[in-house]
Amino acid sequence: MLSLHAAHAARPTRSAPRIGLAIAGGGPVGAMYELGALRALDEACDGLDLTRLDCYVGVSSGAFFAAGLANGMDTAELCRIFITGDSSDVRFRPETFLRPALGEYLKRAASLPGLASRLMRDAWSGRTDSRWSDLLTRAGSLVPTGLFDNDAVEHFLRDIFTRRGRSNDFRKLARPLYVIGVDLDSGEAVRFGDKGWDDVPISRAVQASAALPGLYPPVELRDKQGRIRHIVDGALRRTMHASIVLDRGVDLLLGINPLVPFNPGTDAGESAQAHRFSDRRIAQGGLPGVLSQTLRTMLQSRMQVGLARYPQQYPQIDQVVFEPNAADRELFYTNIFSFSARRRISQLAYRNTLDDLRKRRAQLEPVLARHGIHLREDVIADRPRSIVAHLPPAPRTTDATASLGRALDDIQHALDRRHMV
Repeated sequence: MLSLHAAHAARPTRSAPRIGLAIAGGGPVGAMYELGALRALDEACDGLDLTRLDCYVGVSSGAFFAAGLANGMDTAELCRIFITGDSSDVRFRPETFLRPALGEYLKRAASLPGLASRLMRDAWSGRTDSRWSDLLTRAGSLVPTGLFDNDAVEHFLRDIFTRRGRSNDFRKLARPLYVIGVDLDSGEAVRFGDKGWDDVPISRAVQASAALPGLYPPVELRDKQGRIRHIVDGALRRTMHASIVLDRGVDLLLGINPLVPFNPGTDAGESAQAHRFSDRRIAQGGLPGVLSQTLRTMLQSRMQVGLARYPQQYPQIDQVVFEPNAADRELFYTNIFSFSARRRISQLAYRNTLDDLRKRRAQLEPVLARHGIHLREDVIADRPRSIVAHLPPAPRTTDATASLGRALDDIQHALDRRHMV
């Protein structure tokens, strides 16, 4: 599903168009959908280099891909890391993201004796007043704030961003990168990469932005005033935070949102009896299905409000946002925290995105052409195309050759831009 808002005001004349990318969150499955969509755009759009855009913003799981692209990691390498597993650079292990938060469990268990002592003291003094709600509130402090340990996530990212010419420092990147979190105590958005928060390592910022409450514990950081801040998932505030990119004065916004509410009534091409999930209502799946649909509906409705407002606020900016089809049963009924389905989900996103480009080609081509981007007929017309089959062979490089190659690419890119002027 593609949302297109063409600019209805003349943009300033400049030598090279400015393009920004905003990627929302969506858990592990949402991340794999984003990767498939990014790979499709990379292959299908001639003149678009996703590693050399003018601004990046990432939220939650989307923050890693935004940080990776801003660090020069192309979509082919990201696919080799997370889908095929044959990267010569990074070894991805799903269990890294699903290690129990033993430290959090022990910290909560350690508070049990003190809580029991206070409850007994209140009962002895007659202060309980049969307030079961008060008892439940106190007992709630024993429940861990997250099931899994996100310190391992930070270590994984730190290792990636400190090798092969990449940087774990926002201030050293060639292009602006913003990673969004939310202060749990105030509800305010925290914009890592912006002034005041740009000294936080990128790996730490992504860890905080992806700290989905209940799944991962909040990430504790100190601000410039020395105050302790507990940061959680950036999607709590907004879905995609696309306004950050738009405020940078770009000419084209590309956005990806991997979570939309499931609506089987929009499925026009598939027999209802042909699908293994077709006889199920969402409520029949119990609480997980209800919560998933609720979350998806909330996130998309907030984003749609913003997308409807942006054309008036930013009339000179073209905006193209990619989302899944609302009738994708496989996407909805796949466990949102599952890594095992990553190849299937990324392929679904890859095909959906190519389908959107093909079906909306007439409207898209003149918009993209304004920014030096042209759709490749051989890619979008290839209906059975596979994300894995069309990956280029994995290059065999060392840290030294990777850094040298990056430097040469930067020089070539600078020369190309100078030639355009």
